[in-house]
Amino acid sequence: MRDYYEILGVSKDADEASLKRAYRDLAMKYHPDRNPDNKEASDKFKEASQAYEVLKDREKRSAYDNFGHSAFEAGGQGGGGGFSGFQGGGFSDIFEDLFSEFSGGGGRGQRQDTNNRGADLKYSLQLNLEEAYTGLEKTIKIRAPAKCDACDGTGAEGGSSDIKTCHTCGGSGKVRSSQGFFTIERTCSTCGGSGRIISNPCRKCSGTGVINKEKSLSVKIPAGVDEGTRIRVSGEGEAGKNGGAPGDLYIYINMLNNGVFNREGEHLFLNAPIDFYTAVSGGSIEVPSPAGGKIRISVSAGTQNGKRFRLRGKGMPVLQSRSFGDLYVEAEVETPINLSNKQRKMLSEFHESLSDNNSPKVGKFKKFLKSY
Repeated sequence: MRDYYEILGVSKDADEASLKRAYRDLAMKYHPDRNPDNKEASDKFKEASQAYEVLKDREKRSAYDNFGHSAFEAGGQGGGGGFSGFQGGGFSDIFEDLFSEFSGGGGRGQRQDTNNRGADLKYSLQLNLEEAYTGLEKTIKIRAPAKCDACDGTGAEGGSSDIKTCHTCGGSGKVRSSQGFFTIERTCSTCGGSGRIISNPCRKCSGTGVINKEKSLSVKIPAGVDEGTRIRVSGEGEAGKNGGAPGDLYIYINMLNNGVFNREGEHLFLNAPIDFYTAVSGGSIEVPSPAGGKIRISVSAGTQNGKRFRLRGKGMPVLQSRSFGDLYVEAEVETPINLSNKQRKMLSEFHESLSDNNSPKVGKFKKFLKSY
């Protein structure tokens, strides 16, 4: 199944207006009413409609961003019992829905007005590997428009008594006019799209209902987060104007490189030097653990350079799961350097005592060279 963002031709950070515009263009091109008996156009219309139905809904979009198409399959991590698909109406119905979707009146269903909803905020949070392993509660500070405490977000100096419904748009914030086949919707010039007229605006916020404030938030970071993980904190974005709903805060995780482990998802990779004697005779070595402390590994006699040890369950926690990834330790057998004359003599005597059975790869290569 194709990616929903790819279907609509938008980026993953596209706002609601861009999504609506992209879907409208595709619907105009592929709607069955304009392409009778054209199965390819019908299939593309259904595909675009399904993508838009998911991405226009903040909850569904968040589930899709985290879990992909599996979020809407029965039993998927996204929950909700699955996505049932899109049931399209006539061509005029599609555009009636599109133009009325974010307005307070005039369209079928009387959708809730979201014109004054506060903007979403983005915050980049840096974590080290240890913090990502254990998870933690982090206090962050953000400065953003917040509800005005003087008027309680109403924008009116005297409260609700100073607020009247706009007579031009009837409180929807939009005015419509028909131009042939299309219905054109514009922001109401009388109220500026708020749907309200304030006779006595609040002096502190100038009637907007919001003021800039710095606030501290305690955010819970789950164990197993990785680079690019997005955490949504509902209602902690910018306050909405004129009593509108607040936006959301999205926290994006940036991982710091600790210089010890290389991470690929839930798995960790580590290069560990092993001295020549231990590699030849066998023994054990210690390696660091992402959980803190050390892990002892048994090294068998004759361990070769590049051998990989797999430590099951010693990697990173899997996000929103009780399972763990693995830790892979690759042996780096170190050849002795800076030998004394006595050591060189002992090593020479040791070498003279070796046969091809002690170095089978070398012996095999020598035979190959003789016949080459």
